[in-house]
Parts: sequence; C-alpha cells; structure tokens
Amino acid sequence: MSRVPVITIDGPGGSGKGTIALRLARALGWHLLDSGALYRLVAVAALDRGVRASDETGLARMARKLDVRFEAADDGVAVILEGADITDRLRSHQTSEMASRVAALPSVREALAERQRQFRQAPGLVADGRDMGTVIFPDAPLKLYLTASPEARAERRYKQLKEKGESVNLSRLSQDIKKRDERDSTRAIAPLKPAPDAHVIDSTEMGINEVMDTIHKLIKESNISH
Repeated sequence: MSRVPVITIDGPGGSGKGTIALRLARALGWHLLDSGALYRLVAVAALDRGVRASDETGLARMARKLDVRFEAADDGVAVILEGADITDRLRSHQTSEMASRVAALPSVREALAERQRQFRQAPGLVADGRDMGTVIFPDAPLKLYLTASPEARAERRYKQLKEKGESVNLSRLSQDIKKRDERDSTRAIAPLKPAPDAHVIDSTEMGINEVMDTIHKLIKESNISH
C-alpha cells in the first residue's frame, strides 16, 4: 500500500464527479486525475501519429508512455499532451469515435491502468472515474460514489451543453444517459459500481456546496492527512 493518500470519486455520467473532483483537488492542494480523459488522449495521440485502431500493441505501447498532465484552469481543467493544450479536441466527434474503439482493447485498458496509478504522487491524489475505487486504487483510504437520478443528471448535462452553445434535446439526452448507465454497469471489464467500502452520495437534491461539505466531513472522519 502506498503512503500517498488517494480519494476516489466514481459514479455515472452527469453526476458531477468532474466538478467535485476539481474543487476538492484545489481545496486540498492535491493532484487530479480525470481517468475518462485518458482514453480520449490515446485517441488524439493515435490520430496525430497515424496509429490505427486495429494496432492494439502499438496503442498499448503509446498509452504507457503518454506525456500528459491535467492543470487547473479558470473554466475547469486543461489537458496537456506532449506540452500542447488539447482540451478542446477531447470532445470532438472524431476523438469520440476513436476513443470508443480504443477503450474496447484489453491491452490498452491494462496500459492505462498502469498509467493512472502513476498519478499517485505526494501530497495526494483525487481520482475521478468509474472504476477508481474498485480497480485502480482499491486501497484508497476514502472512496466516494457520487450519483443522482437519471433525470437530474440529464438536466445538468443539458444546461452544460446549452451554455457551450450546443444544440441538444433533453429527452434524447436522458435516454442516452440511461443507456450508458446500463452499458457501464453491465460490461465485463471494470463495471460501474460502488466499491464495497465506498460512501455513496446521492446529489439529486443537493447543491455543489452541500456535496463538498459532506465530503470534507468524511475526510475528517477518515483521518486523511493533508
């Protein structure tokens, strides 16, 4: 077990993991891991280097050596790959398509598991994802599982996308979230579920400040030094 403390925040899409993880990392002065972005990072790097989605060995090798870091920015988190800010490219349709194919490759998942664990550096790490507490950091001293009703998550995601100027349909968004929940929770590899010792936080009726207050209380109770 590493002496560097980790707080894992798992949960379904639209539950607010990213916002909470960023705020918590800033408050603690810890490092931040957005694990979901790593698959998109591999996709961007593959597209830039001409590595085909069928080249599992090449993709896995590249995934192990990615020069990537996450930096706090005024509007969230900036993703830096090989010294270049590629934040805006992560959500493009081309990146999403490639990332979906990359994520299905066992060797890439294994390589990224190793890469994710490398983010565990002093003074501590806040890890945001779907299998952080169950697979990547099973020895984390504090595991959180942040969730909310599908309707609440769809509404939140709808507002986020509208603010970015994207054209979205709330009903379709809600259906997509429910389908992704089903897919994530029933997949054979690293299914989405709370770790046995995770603290489940349902934020359906909670604001961000309320969630943060709850987490800070849990940190004090768990005696995590920071």
